[in-house]
Amino acid sequence: MSTTANTLDVHPSSAVSLTGLKRPTEPNLAHGRILYLEDVNVSFDGFKAINHLSLDIAPGELRCIIGPNGAGKTTMMDIITGKTKPDSGQVYFGSNINLLEYKEPDIAKLGIGRKFQKPTVFEQLTVFENLELALKSDKGVYSSIFFKLNADQKNRLIEVLETIKLEEEITRQAGNLSHGQKQWLEIGMLLMQDPKLLLLDEPVAGMTDQETHRTAELFLTLKGKHSLVVVEHDMSFIKTIAEKITVLSEGSVLAEGTFDQVQANEKVIEVYLGR
Repeated sequence: MSTTANTLDVHPSSAVSLTGLKRPTEPNLAHGRILYLEDVNVSFDGFKAINHLSLDIAPGELRCIIGPNGAGKTTMMDIITGKTKPDSGQVYFGSNINLLEYKEPDIAKLGIGRKFQKPTVFEQLTVFENLELALKSDKGVYSSIFFKLNADQKNRLIEVLETIKLEEEITRQAGNLSHGQKQWLEIGMLLMQDPKLLLLDEPVAGMTDQETHRTAELFLTLKGKHSLVVVEHDMSFIKTIAEKITVLSEGSVLAEGTFDQVQANEKVIEVYLGR
């Protein structure tokens, strides 16, 4: 995959962009990956934030990413979403979309949704209005004023409400929701765009035990329908949801495996988990 011939075989979009033809809008999943990074590097003022990082995510997978502060977790997500451009390496969505050729808003339109640690919802609007706004966020001001949901859009909104379990809060102002409910609403707003890949940064930080449990149930429901990359420090939460865990340290992969494998890894214990 690192050779020129293999790169051209696996990544036809490189040729597409060079010929000036229309770029692909759907990731090709024929190679069994929805996302991969290969030998990615990025430095900030001499500090190596990402160091020869390679990562593969399968379609429908729920991958957990852990590691100490400064391990490169946030920078990795910045690179995937176009906020930060790496110094070198490859970042592909499927086998045909070179994410390094796209800007941040365009990457979102391709089907990559990102949720930050602090929930970002429109607190003066109701739960319904937040979800409705997310559905039509790509429309102009004039169109938004006269916009009405069609039957398919109404069904989609109801489906998302049921998924995030906020049906009973539909007319409630978002600002009056609990912290956990705001997190679920923001995830619902992302789901309204029907993303293929969700990047979730510390989604259960600040939640009660009950909210954390419900969030685990939500993520397990989404797995398979969407691909999820979850960055989290709560190991009990990760144990509940993870099939495969990637441990980052100093900008590169330290270890990968099941929860039990990672928990027993001496390097991971030394760098992150402790005795």
